[in-house]
Amino acid sequence: MAGRGETAVAPLTDDELIAAKEQIYADGIVGFKGAFSRDWVRRLGEDVDIAFDEARARPGGAVGRGPQRYYVEIHPEQLRGFADLAGHPWITAVAEAVLGPEYEIVEVGFDVPGPGAEYQPWHRDFPMPVETRSERRLTSLAINVTTVDTTDEMGPFEIAPGTQWDDSDEFEHGMFPPKEHYDRYRDLAVRKYPQMGDISIRSALTIHRGTENRSQSSRPVLVLGLDAPGAGNAERHDLAVTTGYWDRLPQGIRDHLHCPIVDELTPINQKHTIEGLVMGEAEG
Repeated sequence: MAGRGETAVAPLTDDELIAAKEQIYADGIVGFKGAFSRDWVRRLGEDVDIAFDEARARPGGAVGRGPQRYYVEIHPEQLRGFADLAGHPWITAVAEAVLGPEYEIVEVGFDVPGPGAEYQPWHRDFPMPVETRSERRLTSLAINVTTVDTTDEMGPFEIAPGTQWDDSDEFEHGMFPPKEHYDRYRDLAVRKYPQMGDISIRSALTIHRGTENRSQSSRPVLVLGLDAPGAGNAERHDLAVTTGYWDRLPQGIRDHLHCPIVDELTPINQKHTIEGLVMGEAEG
């Protein structure tokens, strides 16, 4: 659907969609330039700032992901542009190609690395599912939308392409590779510098980390989490929508939003804590 301020984009061609899926399977991430207008992203940034202030003002509203680094999960209707995001033709096409036509929206949240945020340990966001290990099949995707123009001083996201398939009993909690593996990840690492309007679609299994924010600015990034049917990540999240909001959503989005419909929203107490990241590591 076309929302207020959304960049009008042509659907992906068959060749572009095949290439995007192949890149996700090869590298663990694919990027798209100019998915949204800068005006749309400015409104997104305003909504994220409001939600961040609210979350930090109450116990359990924000979870630490290392020094000066936070994660907040929110409800869809806290974003004026949620329907634009969830219904964006590039996102829906890639989601269907990778996860199948019955994919589910399981997470809406954002990361905020503030000034002084340090290097995170290399990690993936949850243990490898059995389907990925045994069938080399990806069962979830994360869509990232920056609310600012990323610079090197802001501590950009760093990812090691191809490592979504790394499987080792040495991974602590199934997510944290031992430091003996760090040289390989540093050799593979690519830093990402998205600008307002750009998006990325990635497997959260791909080994990654946030880097040191040496600037005086925060670098908020919205996260939309998608699952294939039965992947189970919804258990880590608490999405809900009110009846009135549900009635206003396009049917194409409601088909993928399997969450409680309530009379009144309850603020989310964060439970998607990634073991170890609350400590952080100043490792360059």
